[in-house]
This record gives sequence, structure tokens and C-alpha cells, in this order.
Amino acid sequence: MIRNIVFDMGGVLIQFDRDYFIDKLGVASADHALLYNEVFRSLEWARLDRGSITEAEAIANMCERLPQRLHQAAADLVTKWDQPIVPMEGMTELVEELKQAGYDVYLLSNATLRQREYWPRVSASRFFDGTLISADVKLVKPQPEIYALLCKTFGLTPSECFMIDDVPQNIEGAVEAGMSGFVFNEDVQALREALKKAGVKLA
Repeated sequence: MIRNIVFDMGGVLIQFDRDYFIDKLGVASADHALLYNEVFRSLEWARLDRGSITEAEAIANMCERLPQRLHQAAADLVTKWDQPIVPMEGMTELVEELKQAGYDVYLLSNATLRQREYWPRVSASRFFDGTLISADVKLVKPQPEIYALLCKTFGLTPSECFMIDDVPQNIEGAVEAGMSGFVFNEDVQALREALKKAGVKLA
């Protein structure tokens, strides 16, 4: 029986559109791909999620590979992408329904230490019973240890957990850890149907 719903954050609870983040900075279209690769696809971005590098260090390393004209844009992508936070349509309402139906809800997210600052601005955050962030624990999905740590931290039984993530590998990791799961692709109705199929009773 499912008792706990575990959510990812970016791409699930909130919009995380890297192209949009770059476009809103107003950089030249010719620089878009360069910024995307040197920021979002960089080793530094991954290390921020692991909590193994500071934002200042990450930005400095990125800027070594970028022309001067893009230094401020790179810094803004690291430190200001969350301004503003845009909720995923229909997800806050779903989280509230799950709470009203008696389920506990948890966050398991690959995110940087900055998450502590913007999490209160995520509209669904007020309904959550607990959060586990990769940078805090120096582990990232889909490492098996992070799913085990989530369960240990909050006293959860894996078979009673349903994980929602937009990355297939992260759901594979959850399933290997003994959870149920669903790969979310911004279709809230499909998610609702998957929850019902798993036996989750919505309010």
C-alpha cells in the first residue's frame, strides 16, 4: 500500500526550462548554445548538486571558458535562475489533494545549497512533510544510497513510496530501491492516472 509520495522538484513541482533561463537574460542568439553547454552541461553544475563546490568557485571556473561578455550571464544563471519561481501547472493542487487524502509527501531533489533559499517560494512547499537535497548529503539521484537515506531519515518503507521524477534514470533508481515510480513529462492527468493505478486515493 502506498503511504508516501516522493516528488522531484525541477521539472516536476516547478518549471526548469534552461533555454528560457538563458533567453530571459537577453543574450545574443549566437551565444545561447555556448552558455547552455558551459553552464548547464558543465562539471561545475553537477558538482553544485553534489555540494562539492561553492557557487563562487563554479562561476569562476565557468568564466575561464567563456568570453568576458558572458561572465555576468553565467553568474546570473547560477545565482538567479530561480527569480521568479514558476510552478508546474496543476502540481500544487495535486500535492494539496494528496495531503487531504492522508498521504505524506516528501521532496527528493538533486539541487544546490541555494534550494534552502528558494524552497519557501515554491507554492507546494507548505504541504511537505520533509525534504532531502543532494547538496546537503553529498549524494545524487540515481545513487542507491540517496533513496536509502531518504527512507532512513524519515522512517519510510520503500514499498510504501511512490516516486515522481522527470528523469527516467532517477525512477529506475527508485524502483531498484523498492519504490514505485512514474516518469513525469508535464502531463498532470497522466500522473493522476498512474497514481490511481498504484492504488493512491485522491481527495
